[in-house]
Amino acid sequence: MKNELISFVKERRKFLKLTQKDLAEKAGVGLRFIRELEQGKPTLRLDKINQVLSLFGYQIGPVKRGYEDE
Repeated sequence: MKNELISFVKERRKFLKLTQKDLAEKAGVGLRFIRELEQGKPTLRLDKINQVLSLFGYQIGPVKRGYEDE
């Protein structure tokens, strides 16, 4: 999931021709946050991730895993 998120953010940012700084400003987060997000830092705040994703019309939500016992 982490790699999918990283790829999604990078691809959308590049598709929209935004620099990391541009994305940070538009999302209302710091440049450091965008860099850490795109580098896959394991501890990031979900509310800030959702701030970034909202620019693309998305948000993080629960995703069912394919466990057989559930």
